[in-house]
Amino acid sequence: MDVRSTLSKVSGGNATGHWLLQRITAVLLIPLSYWLIILLNLLATAPYQSTLNWLTVPLNAAALIAWVILVFYHAALGVQVVIEDYVPQPTVQLWSIRAVNTVFGLLALAALAALSKIILAG
Repeated sequence: MDVRSTLSKVSGGNATGHWLLQRITAVLLIPLSYWLIILLNLLATAPYQSTLNWLTVPLNAAALIAWVILVFYHAALGVQVVIEDYVPQPTVQLWSIRAVNTVFGLLALAALAALSKIILAG
């Protein structure tokens, strides 16, 4: 079994594509974080129903859903780079990356499920 080719498959192919995906997700997260800041301000100051009404606007809901997906994907990409840089054994790298991707995927699903439950309740 060639571990390097398997690791390449897990990491998304080549290093240039990985680097580019990190930059693209970072740039996309900048305007989407604006929506998150507005939501956090509403959570701190507005009544529950007002916040729920804001969340049920399709543009706001879509922006928050996109933010959740991108933030977990961006975090997984970043942790993967740290693993690749500091874990010398290829098999440990491979399993660590798989574990990180699984954990971040499950966290993203949990966040999306919670967000959809809140949005659908409104």
